[in-house]
Amino acid sequence: MNGTIWRIILFFVGSIIVMGLVIPYNDSHLAHDGDVKNVAVSPFTLVFIASGLKPAVHIMNAVILTTILSAGNSGLYVCTRVLYSLGKEGKAPKLFTYLTKSGIPIWCLVFTTLVSTILFGLSFIGNQIIYQWLVNITGVMGFIAWFGISLAHWRFRRAFILQGYSLNDLVYKALLFPVGPAMATLLIFISVFGQGYSSFTTTPFNFSNFLSAYITIPVFLIVYLIYKFVKKTRIIPLREIDLVTDSILLRQTDQQINN
Repeated sequence: MNGTIWRIILFFVGSIIVMGLVIPYNDSHLAHDGDVKNVAVSPFTLVFIASGLKPAVHIMNAVILTTILSAGNSGLYVCTRVLYSLGKEGKAPKLFTYLTKSGIPIWCLVFTTLVSTILFGLSFIGNQIIYQWLVNITGVMGFIAWFGISLAHWRFRRAFILQGYSLNDLVYKALLFPVGPAMATLLIFISVFGQGYSSFTTTPFNFSNFLSAYITIPVFLIVYLIYKFVKKTRIIPLREIDLVTDSILLRQTDQQINN
């Protein structure tokens, strides 16, 4: 886990620092709004060109293609397994729990592939307004998911201490708690607001962009409240949160007893 954090800092933050040091902010080759036509205007490409590597455009094309294929493959895997888990929990049709002999949730894979293909095809229809809506909606959904992760981490740490456990028992301890989750939540709210910032800066007010940027929020709240009402669920108090079932600590304790 510690290695993952340092790799993220190296590859993401480090690459941005390198680009900032090499490329001036007013470089005429940088892309502007509506001017992104090919990979030649990518900051990564400009860094390679500045280093004397002339075939940088072709290298970046290969990198981007590989990245897209990797992201698509991981997205297909995650969506398939999430749908399978929802089926196991009774939150999706039982059909999605069917597995092949090799353990593949085939109907989840077929459904995910079909929906993905249809949504991708929408990018070729009209002037891509539907596609832009989908991009904005999924972007906000991603931020909502990360907000859930921050909230879950904050509640887990509080429940862990409140129930008498020691932080030394954790395999990994996130630094800067509770500042970390609080900062993550603040940045998420800023990012979500930034999704539709252009709507407020254009004259006349662009209601279509505003709606596509923020419609996910009320839809999520409505679905969440309907689920809470139908399933009669409640927010579990910190002292009642189950920290034992399927936990690493429990498995380690069992191993120590058996040994």
